[in-house]
This record gives sequence, structure tokens and C-alpha cells, in this order.
Amino acid sequence: MLDIVISSRSTEIIPGFTVRRLLPYQLRRMVGPFIFMDHGGPIGMPTAIHSNLDVLPHPHIGLSTVSYLFSGEIVHRDSLGVQQAIKPGEVNWMTAGKGIAHSERFEDPAIRAGGKLEMLQTWVALPERDEESDPSFHNYKPEQLPVFTDTGVWLRMIAGEAFGLKSGVKTTSPLFYLHVVLEEGARFGLPEGYSERGVYIVHGSIRVNGVQYQEGQLLVFSTGVDPVILAAERTTLMMLGGEHLGDRYIWWNFVSSRRERIEQAKEDWRQGRILLPPSDNAEYIPLPATQSRPAGGPPPNTLS
Repeated sequence: MLDIVISSRSTEIIPGFTVRRLLPYQLRRMVGPFIFMDHGGPIGMPTAIHSNLDVLPHPHIGLSTVSYLFSGEIVHRDSLGVQQAIKPGEVNWMTAGKGIAHSERFEDPAIRAGGKLEMLQTWVALPERDEESDPSFHNYKPEQLPVFTDTGVWLRMIAGEAFGLKSGVKTTSPLFYLHVVLEEGARFGLPEGYSERGVYIVHGSIRVNGVQYQEGQLLVFSTGVDPVILAAERTTLMMLGGEHLGDRYIWWNFVSSRRERIEQAKEDWRQGRILLPPSDNAEYIPLPATQSRPAGGPPPNTLS
């Protein structure tokens, strides 16, 4: 059964950079452990504005951020001292745990010359036992990720397990995250064995049970249902899901199973107890006012 169809909402995360936001959604705040999902681009990066699109250092707790690019390049710097250029097809998995700060900047010459950027960023909530773990960052190259091809079908296993494939990306709970490309007329299914499953249409359109769905929609399915997905045209999908971890609070860039931990994170950022990236510490995003809409995360809001 199709539980819900979530249509993306345009959200300006920083002046000049609007993304399509899927999660969190008022009627469906998580899909498995995935608690946040933004689709940015495709967007041209004119020289005159690229520096304004940089996401300055900002904090996270209680989650893993997953950055996946279709085009362009972003430079990641974090408080562990990591500096990593993020390129298309790579998986960049940063686990915040008890606290980390990072920045995302546009420094590639091709981007500066007006190149295109398109990316997905998701956040994966951590199991309670891992919410206060030490922060970490890992970059995985495309050649490290399993790929499957069949007539009219190409897929890359970004993280987790599905369809007999297993990614080497380190995760903390049962999940799957797939990049799938279907040629027109190709048929495909959903991974089995997970209680919560979603299909996001990045480009193109699909039909499920005779109903057509378009680019920018996230379809969420119940367990035990195995729909056939028919590509109405050449289509790019992201499939994601897993096991529900329980309720979570989310405020700005902070995720936790405990409301009081969110309050502690606010004070930690105010007082400078979450360190800035050592190679990018001249500026940062201050803790926002309750009703503001800061960069680096969703509008401040407490959800459960």
C-alpha cells in the first residue's frame, strides 16, 4: 500500500540557493532512520554569486549527514580537521554523534566559472546507543560502491543492503540507500525486508498501479507491499528506508531522542564548546532565533 506521497517544498537555505525539501514533513517526519532530505539543483553557479552560496561552519549532534552529488563539487571541512572535496558519485558520511561543526564551500574552478551543481543531502538519525558517539567522517569513492546493471536498469548501492548487494559504507542501523536509473519502459521493485521504504523521483516520472508520479515526489510504502515501478520515461530515482528508530526531536541542525539534549546543544554552540573546523574558523553561523530560517539545516522546529 502507498502510505503517502510527499511533494517537495521550495526552501531557501541561504540567499540565492533554493532546494526542494522532502523531509521532515508534517505528516511523515521520517522514513526508516532518514529524518531529513534536501534536493539541491541543478543550479548554475555564476561567478558573481558563488561565494554567497557557501554554507558557513555550523553544528550537528545525534545524526549522520550523507552528501551525494550528481554534478559539481563541494569542499567539506570539519572540526576533526578533515578537508575533503566532494565529487559526483561519492558517498560522504559524517557522523556528528556528540557534536561536530562543518562547512561546505564552492571552490572548484568549474563551479566558479558557472558550472552546474546538483546534490542530495540526507540525515540519518542515530540509534540511542550511538547518539553520544565520537564524531567521524568517511569519504567513499564510486568504485568502492556496488553497482548492478540489467536491461534498462542501473543502480548504485550507496549504503546498507538491498537486492543481494551490500555497501561497505559504515552504518549504525538497518537501512538502504540506492541511486537507480531506469530507461523508459523498465520495471523495478522495492527492497524487501524493511518496514519503511521510500522512492524519490529525482528526474523523470514513474507509474505505480496505473497512477503516474512526477519529479520532486517522494512515495512512501508500507511493509509487505511490493509494488511494480514502471518508468514512464528515462528516470532517476533515489530509494531509501530501513527500520524506525523511535521518535526524535529536531531543531535546526540538532537531532536527539531527548528534548533536553537539544537544549544542551544550543548552549554548547553559544558557548563555543563545539569546535570550529581548524582550517575554516574565521566565521560561522550563529544560533538562530526561534522563528528564523538559518543555513545548514531546516527551520528551527521541535518535532517528535
